[in-house]
Amino acid sequence: MKQVAERAGVSISTVSHVINKTRVVSDDVRQRVLGIIDEMHYIPSAVARSLKNDKTHTIGVLVPNSSNPYFAELISWIEDAAFELGYNIILCNAHGGAQKQAAYLRLLMEKRIDGLLLVASGADDEQDQLLRHEAVPIVQLERGLPGLEADLVLAGQEEGGYEATRHLIELGHRDIACVSGPADLPRTRERVGGFLRAMAEAGLALPPDHVVQEEFTSAGGHAAFTRLLAWPRRPTAVFVTSDLMALGGLCAAGAAGVRVPAQLSVVGYDDIAGAPYALPPLTTVAPPKRDMARLAIDLLIDRIRGAHVPLRSTALASTLVVRASTAPPSAHL
Repeated sequence: MKQVAERAGVSISTVSHVINKTRVVSDDVRQRVLGIIDEMHYIPSAVARSLKNDKTHTIGVLVPNSSNPYFAELISWIEDAAFELGYNIILCNAHGGAQKQAAYLRLLMEKRIDGLLLVASGADDEQDQLLRHEAVPIVQLERGLPGLEADLVLAGQEEGGYEATRHLIELGHRDIACVSGPADLPRTRERVGGFLRAMAEAGLALPPDHVVQEEFTSAGGHAAFTRLLAWPRRPTAVFVTSDLMALGGLCAAGAAGVRVPAQLSVVGYDDIAGAPYALPPLTTVAPPKRDMARLAIDLLIDRIRGAHVPLRSTALASTLVVRASTAPPSAHL
């Protein structure tokens, strides 16, 4: 900064005011200082500024698995919303369990983030202690950790599973299976819960083997569909709790010579970017990813800027998007 000031013929404090926009500087001086900064490839230290101003304009974002297209798309909307408001993000991927999640939480706090946007994959004692004793504002997205006092943005996972299953029932299906992720994941329990509620309301019997659990991956969906399509009496429809799993399932159905939707209707969940381009295009539940990201960032930055209002819990509605992978059972051959 001293070198920039010398070359620009101004004081160090003037350079500081130009960089930090803390005082009005004439346009001529500002342009001269900025030009020299560019020539020298000078990058101001965010760490030094944070020590003085107690702000880094950085938000930590912790997600379960950034390789999952659903989370990748959600992250993209989070980043866009934060950038528009002058904030950058540090992304951490907690895929691998609670221990990794706790380690990344500690790392983010060490980086002096201004706030944390948390999409929790689970809970453990160390993580809970870190979260409850941190002074930075926290907004939880998708699910709330028990006992953590923080704003919360939800997307109606149970209701989405219910609506997907109701769609199949209203088409006339009665023999419906569910392919889901691991039972210990909250999003699995909630989405399967919606499926079970719709089946119970319709008075439909559900044999125990009609809920098939695998990993939340395309390979997991392929394995689950391979098993259920080998049954002597196949279901006429399947609700799948993840589009990734549904895409693997469509592949397995094709390999088994089962036509979708003529012989099997399939509904997914998440409305990932590839869902409209599946063969056939996938009927799915679309969480409001953009609205969730915007609301979560707005809530978090309000807290960062000192808003003192009661904690807010907001549930946004998901939408059923009907495409070509579902049809009435009368179409089955």
